Amino acid sequence: MRFASLGSGSRGNALLVEAGSTRILIDCGFGPRETLARLARLGVQAETLAGILITHEHSDHLSGALALARRHELRLWMTHGTRMACSDAGAPPARCELIDSHQSFEIGDLLVQPFPVPHDAREPVQFLLSDGARQLGVLTDLGCSTPHVEQVLDGCQALVLECNHDADMLRDGNYPRHLKQRIASRLGHLDNAAAAALLAVLDRRRLQHVIAAHLSQQNNTQRLARQALAAVLGCAEEWVGVADQEAGFDWRAIL
Repeated sequence: MRFASLGSGSRGNALLVEAGSTRILIDCGFGPRETLARLARLGVQAETLAGILITHEHSDHLSGALALARRHELRLWMTHGTRMACSDAGAPPARCELIDSHQSFEIGDLLVQPFPVPHDAREPVQFLLSDGARQLGVLTDLGCSTPHVEQVLDGCQALVLECNHDADMLRDGNYPRHLKQRIASRLGHLDNAAAAALLAVLDRRRLQHVIAAHLSQQNNTQRLARQALAAVLGCAEEWVGVADQEAGFDWRAIL
């Protein structure tokens, strides 16, 4: 099982996951042409994808998904609330399947476990993916942790974890007050300290990869995100990966 990022941040998010003969995208916040270029960078063609999992309707996660799915006849999976919210971006294609935020399902060689998260969207979810032996947790958009989130992610071998902002940088930055309040709210985004606190309560003994994701380019730095997570892991800061907005990150194998 392996995974890679096409890019992560407020200008677009997409994560590629592969197990056996199955490849899927989680979200697609880049336009179709940009998505194809970023897939090619990882040696992947859109026609080889089984489809796209959608976490929620915000444009940095959805904006390219509908067009890419139509153009390449890809399946989409999303919650009922997300589908209802998609009207602003155009109706989803016919091959759109509704998922229950508490019910796991299979896509080829992947077992997908959605789980609900507190975020300011209609019915947002994040995902735990497994090939039967290994588990990848994906947690990129939520304002605070919950016991259920921690239960689902406990003991996974790889984790893509939101480190959206540094609380001091957000407070002292140039964003308008209402935007600062939204980002820092319980329905907003995790700051570095909150991400580290979530990581601290998980069983980390089997972790092979920890990736800081969805970093704000205005209110965070890679160094601060790495420092926060490395302090919990007791590792060198360089061991913690970062999903960059432009470069994403290259394939990482879960052994």
